[in-house]
Amino acid sequence: MYSGELEVQAKRKAVAVLQDEINRILNAARELVALPEMVVKKDKAGIKKTLEAISTIEDEVENLRRKITREVADVGGLIMNRENLLNTAYTMDEIAGYITGIAFKLSNIKGSTLKSSKIDKDLTKLIELVVDEIYKLNEIIRSLNTNTANAIELAQETQTIEREIDLRYRQATMVLLSEVTNIKELLLIKDVIEGIEEMADKCQRVSDSFIMLALSL
Repeated sequence: MYSGELEVQAKRKAVAVLQDEINRILNAARELVALPEMVVKKDKAGIKKTLEAISTIEDEVENLRRKITREVADVGGLIMNRENLLNTAYTMDEIAGYITGIAFKLSNIKGSTLKSSKIDKDLTKLIELVVDEIYKLNEIIRSLNTNTANAIELAQETQTIEREIDLRYRQATMVLLSEVTNIKELLLIKDVIEGIEEMADKCQRVSDSFIMLALSL
């Protein structure tokens, strides 16, 4: 078998692991969506269950990241752009870490603060947009081996979502500064909003990496 064929096979095997990784990240993000409402309703059991589910998924993502690291190491110099594969896997691992961090901080905010400031709706919308962005990543990676043109088109859609997140991030920040006066709560919510925005940026980096992979397959 030619080395070029071996390289393509190795890349497709790595992409399959990345697909498993993004699927789990998508599940974690979907768990996160319901958290602001749970905090407002003081649903302690629901919050605990959500935090545990997100933590479990983060561990699964880390294990997949280790798996792809081993597999890329095994093929050595066979994959020309192996650094891109590894950077993509590590960035996706970071996204899972952001979800865990955001969930923890959200769970420590008083429900009365979210409700009185009405910022719970802003947070929910921001998280929903990130879920949409991660879903697009899931669609991109599914298209890598079959429809490169479609993958590139989907990547452009992630850019549109990321720009909307930037806009809503600024709007939510203004609401926060005008409606929340308790310093501890303000700092916690500020960290959550910034975490969501930074996570969206990481998603865009993954989208760009996926396109590089699409062009090399």
